[in-house]
Amino acid sequence: MDRRIKKSQKAIESALIELMREKDFEEITINSIAEKADVSRGTIYLNYDDKYCILEKCIDKELEKLVKSCVPNENEKSNFNAQTLLLRTLEYIEANSNIFITLLENNGVQTFRDKLLSMVRDRMLFQLKMTGINKDMNSEIFIQFWSVAIIGLIEWWVKNSLPYSSEEITKHLFNLLSRNEVIPSLNEK
Repeated sequence: MDRRIKKSQKAIESALIELMREKDFEEITINSIAEKADVSRGTIYLNYDDKYCILEKCIDKELEKLVKSCVPNENEKSNFNAQTLLLRTLEYIEANSNIFITLLENNGVQTFRDKLLSMVRDRMLFQLKMTGINKDMNSEIFIQFWSVAIIGLIEWWVKNSLPYSSEEITKHLFNLLSRNEVIPSLNEK
């Protein structure tokens, strides 16, 4: 992709996020995005169908960065566990809390929360073993409950200006998840 196109897209996406810090998404216009990004309306329409496409692209890029930051590299795979993954996820959110606050707090934008919830649900489906105290549970209800609980905790944490460190949130959340056999404890690995 041409560097000028990438530069324009980055400016447009950044402008949308900046505007979302100032007002509700529904109040933002293509004109205001173009003005903030210092591009023409035509440039926006060359790259995106509408402001919803810009938002979708911003959300997808942010979630992609979140996933990439949490995946272990080849050297780490042998020592990587659920608690490490959880800590890296929360550290990324903590380091990028401004964008998470913007995307979670902006009225009119449920898309980010829904995609985040879907991502957590998919990861849980992949790792979940319905055994022990959970063997008779309906897996769909079980996964939905824990996914909403995890996203709710993250949303509360971010919206309340990160009152606890990522390490402390990880410790408590990991204990809750392992105590309820949602994930294996460190002893089980």
